[in-house]
Amino acid sequence: MNFIKRALLSMKSKKGRTFLLCAVFSAILIFVLAGLTIQSAALTATENAKKSVGATVTLSANREAAMKKNQEGNTGEKPDPGSFSLTPVSLADAQKIADLANVKSYSFLSSSSAGAGDGITPISTDSESETATSSTDQTNGDTLGQPQEGGKMGGGPMADMKQSDFQVSGVMNLSMSSDFSDGTAEITSGEAISESDKDTNNVAIEQTLADANELKVGDTFKVTDPEDDTKTYELKIKGIYKTSENGDSMGMMFNFLNPANTLYTSYTFANTLKGDDATGTIDSAAYTLDDPKQMDTFVKDAEKLIDTDSFSLQTNDQAYQQMLQPLNNVASFAKNIVILVAVAGVIILTLIVMMTIRERRYEIGVLLSLGESRFKVVLQFFSEIIICMFVALVIATFSGNIVGNVVGEQLISQQTESVQQSANNQGQPTEKGDRGGEQRQGGPGAGGMSRLGASSEEAAKAIEELNISVQPKEIATLAGLGLLISFFSIILSSIGILRLQPKKILTT
Repeated sequence: MNFIKRALLSMKSKKGRTFLLCAVFSAILIFVLAGLTIQSAALTATENAKKSVGATVTLSANREAAMKKNQEGNTGEKPDPGSFSLTPVSLADAQKIADLANVKSYSFLSSSSAGAGDGITPISTDSESETATSSTDQTNGDTLGQPQEGGKMGGGPMADMKQSDFQVSGVMNLSMSSDFSDGTAEITSGEAISESDKDTNNVAIEQTLADANELKVGDTFKVTDPEDDTKTYELKIKGIYKTSENGDSMGMMFNFLNPANTLYTSYTFANTLKGDDATGTIDSAAYTLDDPKQMDTFVKDAEKLIDTDSFSLQTNDQAYQQMLQPLNNVASFAKNIVILVAVAGVIILTLIVMMTIRERRYEIGVLLSLGESRFKVVLQFFSEIIICMFVALVIATFSGNIVGNVVGEQLISQQTESVQQSANNQGQPTEKGDRGGEQRQGGPGAGGMSRLGASSEEAAKAIEELNISVQPKEIATLAGLGLLISFFSIILSSIGILRLQPKKILTT
């Protein structure tokens, strides 16, 4: 009789045994498939992370080199704060770097300040502002609010704050600002400043400032030049944003530092406020890369286009690394699930098949005595397991997706929490070309100007959106693993019986 026919008849006559094998095999394959789908989704998400998050490289003035040069010029003594200056970034050089390969997007930054003109009044705390202004007047006299020539940092940090009511953050694309990408600020009306606003006087103002002055999108107001309050500029409101940033005590003392008094304009208008010397320059440029793995290569190519004694390239792939680590953890855990469940499956099935084979000693003895080869007897057992495996494969295909999502959600929830916690302790970007490889703040104006680049919130969001679904590739891999589990379980369980002689089997 054909061994396949015998296998079908045996399964039909022993329905309980057949059901047990199908149930056990289904449980094994469901968890194996869950592990495979989670691992595949994590690996796919890792690849997508390169495109969605990328890495950020910031071009800015090299403060450390400028300080060292100042000290050398002062006969090796401590730096002279009255003669310290930074070289602005050339817009032409910044554009050359933007044209390099692997640049996904880029933005230019330029910061300045402005006074309040017709049609707008800054948000302020009158009593504290008056006290601070009076105190500052007595200390610094008429020099307050007048920046030193050549970009020198003279007059102390309070210099611009006495006569300046607004901080003007000139951007190329407001959406690249981390304040907007991480949810600290958002556009509530109108549109954000974009590349199309170059050479215009369009502006985005804060909601509180707009409400206090009864301004809306499309309205205009005037601001004064930071050095000459008789010179005014008319700005047109393109968008209104809301920020959750509360500022600090200094912001209450000086209008310039109040988050509600930050005006977002094109970087070209910020340069206009700086004067003719700022034409063709910017404070910094930020580049988002397509592939974070190529970040070092990009930096090397970019350094060839700039004077590294005057400028530095600062790298920040923290969002990518924050995403990569938890995704790798999920993939590793899923891989362990596959291995452990597969090994456990072989052991469990081997024990079950071994018990059923011992119950079928008489059947095996009769078949061998009738001249049936041991190989075909093994194939009969193997056929029974394979049939059960295909039934289990169908069950796993339809239910494995559910189990995979349940297990995956638990893992993702843990890893997302880990990302968000690490975001609270995130370090500073590393400056390429620094002597000693110190950790540094990400570019000029990191306090006043908005930072650029991908946020940790993007990383957490990408992990939460991990797509766990059964694909044909996983089904094929599962079928292959099922065959291996079946093979090893039958071989291990058949060794003890098939090595005996038919006479001994029938007489025991």
